[in-house]
Amino acid sequence: MNPTAPNHFASGQVTFLGAGPGDPGLLTLRAVEALASADVLIADPQVLDVVRVHARAQVDTPLQASADEASIPADVPALRDTANLVMTAARAGKRVVRAVTGDPGLDGYVAEEMLACAAEGIVFEVVPGIAAAVGVPAYAGVPLRDAHGTDVRFIDARTADERCWTEVGASDATAVVSTSLDSVAAAAGELVSAGRKPDTPMTVTVAGTTTRQRTWTATLGSVAQVLKAAKVLPSADGGQPVIAVVGERSAAARRDPLSWFESKPLFGWRVLVPRTKEQAASLSDQLVSYGAVSHEVPTIAVEPPRTPQQMERAVKGLVTGRYEWIAFTSVNAVKAVREKFEEYGLDARAFAGIKVAAVGEQTAKALVAFGVKPDLVPSGEQSAAGLLEDWPPYDPVFDPIDRVFLPRADIATETLVAGLIELGWEVDDVTAYRTVRASPPPAETREAIKGGGFDAVLFTSSSTVRNLVGIAGKPHNVTVIACIGPATAKTAEEHGLRVDVMSPEPSVHKLAEALADFGAARRDAALEAGDPVTRPSERRPGSRRRARS
Repeated sequence: MNPTAPNHFASGQVTFLGAGPGDPGLLTLRAVEALASADVLIADPQVLDVVRVHARAQVDTPLQASADEASIPADVPALRDTANLVMTAARAGKRVVRAVTGDPGLDGYVAEEMLACAAEGIVFEVVPGIAAAVGVPAYAGVPLRDAHGTDVRFIDARTADERCWTEVGASDATAVVSTSLDSVAAAAGELVSAGRKPDTPMTVTVAGTTTRQRTWTATLGSVAQVLKAAKVLPSADGGQPVIAVVGERSAAARRDPLSWFESKPLFGWRVLVPRTKEQAASLSDQLVSYGAVSHEVPTIAVEPPRTPQQMERAVKGLVTGRYEWIAFTSVNAVKAVREKFEEYGLDARAFAGIKVAAVGEQTAKALVAFGVKPDLVPSGEQSAAGLLEDWPPYDPVFDPIDRVFLPRADIATETLVAGLIELGWEVDDVTAYRTVRASPPPAETREAIKGGGFDAVLFTSSSTVRNLVGIAGKPHNVTVIACIGPATAKTAEEHGLRVDVMSPEPSVHKLAEALADFGAARRDAALEAGDPVTRPSERRPGSRRRARS
């Protein structure tokens, strides 16, 4: 390397990153990598929530107090201010990510920022994103081309001149129009004036690729009436962007069988999960796959045992060979033992020669993350009873030690202890942690629970019912109540709640499946009756729910 050559990287670098139209799952792998290594994140407000979940925990976001301040409205001063933010950070040697809605190559203002970097010799790269004009129709179930190779024309109604409208209107190409909700009828009128027939099919999609997405099917001549009948115009939301697809050979006229996204069984449902984010991770992912928005609210908090000596003796007993088995009945139990290990400078090697049991898949995953592969996980029901079904009886010939270490919560039932003793084992039943009622959630969440802002709540135990009602209040009568089993359902009914969904098995994933089946049946019934498909929270009678007698 020539020592006299300028070092372009000394002044930092900028990544212009396309964040797509709104679904976080549409970020590219390269985009996630760039966000993870950024020093500074400057994002359009529409995609700030999409990108910052992938940003480094300590990322320096200059205007994080107000996302709107880091936006780029369509005016020169705001453009200059944002460009200055980018340039100032890059000059300071920072790795800057400039995240924009859709694709940066389609944003003229971002092109100016790129030119500014080039003029100063600042290194930059471009990470393409999915353009709204392509991604939104895909999520709306509207393919833009057919088997005959239909031409596709893209037009931005906010900047299009008369020549643009004339060219698109005079052709038979599928037109993809970027506009706003209160301007879509005017755009339709422009196409009709330019030569398109008023009965040409069109779709209008708002909030595309998100769980707020909504699509209307109309024609160029009827779109104003359709939107008025849907009570979306006039409204305060009229300025929000939409993507309209127009064309005789587009899929606008046959959208229903292709509407894969909006027809998900829990599409747009806000589902309350009374668990921490860590505990609810796989369950929340499952709910998202059904189209729901998962909202986690912890109802219990975990604290150390009041007298830690018993736990300390048991952990030392693991090392000295006191136990044949250790049985974990929760992720929290794994965490409690792991913390004790770290306190004593131990690691997973201390389990050598000891058989390890896990009550279910989530507990097993926590053990694997610790470096321990469990020897026993229930083949059937994931519960203490299911664990006992597969647990071998004590055999003095094959088992040199007859003792089991059972670290668990202070409020755990005696089912497993009694079952192991019946199988001939000695059990050291040790309180590894205490469960206490969590602090109340934020006022906004409490109001949503009591006011019908949630479409469903999943109760995974009787304690989640009691604790949620205790810290946040009783769910509104419109909220669908789903319970993991009969005991939980009984507790819900004792609190004045009507149980709508019951899991066929005591599994959180089966419970989510049961809720999805309920949502699908509800949707099918509405369509069969010719009624609009609504979420439970969109119907809010005044009286509270009462349990069925």
